Amino acid sequence: MTIDVQAKSIAVIPEIGRKRRKSVSALHDAANGVEDGAVALWYDTRALDSLDVDLRIALIAKIAETGFNGVLLYPQNWEDLAEAFSSEVVKIFNVADPEEWEAARSFYAGFAQRGNAMPFAASADVAVLSLAAHAGWRTCLRKHVDDAATLGESFQEGAQHDAVMVSFKDPTNIPLELVIAELHGTDVRLVKEVGVDIDDAVIALGVLELGSDGVIVQFDEPAQFDDFRTRLTAVSNPPMQIQVGTVVATRHLGLGYRACIDTTHMFAPDEGLLVGSTSTGGILCCPEVFHLPYMELRPFRINAAAVHSYVFHANDRTNYISELKAGSQVTAVSASGHCRQVYVGRVKTEIRPLLLIEVRFDDGHMVNIVMQDDWHVRIFSADARPCHITELRPGDKVLGFTTQPGRHVGVQVDEHIIEC
Repeated sequence: MTIDVQAKSIAVIPEIGRKRRKSVSALHDAANGVEDGAVALWYDTRALDSLDVDLRIALIAKIAETGFNGVLLYPQNWEDLAEAFSSEVVKIFNVADPEEWEAARSFYAGFAQRGNAMPFAASADVAVLSLAAHAGWRTCLRKHVDDAATLGESFQEGAQHDAVMVSFKDPTNIPLELVIAELHGTDVRLVKEVGVDIDDAVIALGVLELGSDGVIVQFDEPAQFDDFRTRLTAVSNPPMQIQVGTVVATRHLGLGYRACIDTTHMFAPDEGLLVGSTSTGGILCCPEVFHLPYMELRPFRINAAAVHSYVFHANDRTNYISELKAGSQVTAVSASGHCRQVYVGRVKTEIRPLLLIEVRFDDGHMVNIVMQDDWHVRIFSADARPCHITELRPGDKVLGFTTQPGRHVGVQVDEHIIEC
């Protein structure tokens, strides 16, 4: 039975051509909708074969809506499914032997006349791929890795093709890391088969801080697509607009609770957390990556602020410092506004003397932060250098940002609100 649903693509990444350098990692690019085929998000249509027609139609729509840009087709379903997807979606034909290759080539001869670009032929048989390459098709080696020999073949043979689609017997990511390392810097696309494992898909896209060039999934329930997109959204890193503000005043407040946020990551010298007392905005707080005469460096830590403070995230949400705990996600922000998601390992709260710092920005917004009143606590100056807060004077320039005020359980709301 032919399915005549033409799935309309929203946020589909354009057809994949030559390998493109990832901006940070495949996970980052997939989460942020980076185009030019930076990430292969492929769907294995074998998962559709056993489903009833209504569910198949629903999943085809989900494939496009979620941003998948390639579909793997088989001899038993390509006549039913090939035209169910937009011409922007790359078609990958799985061909097991020369007979299937001839069937794929014959089918595609008519299909190509309807505006579809040259597809991939995917096979474990390199002789079949040689036939496909000779016919001008793009080729994808499909390899199952279950020992050292097949691991070596995955990148040695794979280097001769446009793409490599790999599956692994064991749950460890070490073999994937080795294939990434071997193919890094080449034009060969590495796509990992993950089945229905959403965690595996997200992890694969971030391995070695580069990730595979894509994943191929077999989701068979609409909720799995939603969960996958939610996981990608959770690691999206839209830039934040860092601004220069002017210190208006500082004032000693006496004792109170302040928190150090220890993360499971190492901060770069120009990164920090944006923290403020109100939803109007925050100040860029320094990590302990700079020399201090009386203590060792703790490059995972930011001596953040008093426990009532907001920590600002790239998705325009906030958390009170008092809400953070091991496993919480926070946004590390650089002086240029680049963001990445990091995880909290510990929040260390103690009673310390506190200092109020008030800063005015060019848009007229006033932002304040209450931090530990000590020379070793620092925020970023306008030139992204560490500035000891006890040395701040009116007129000093510091980094921060402002936003529309109003938060309800960390989510921005449009309401009249006055904070001071």
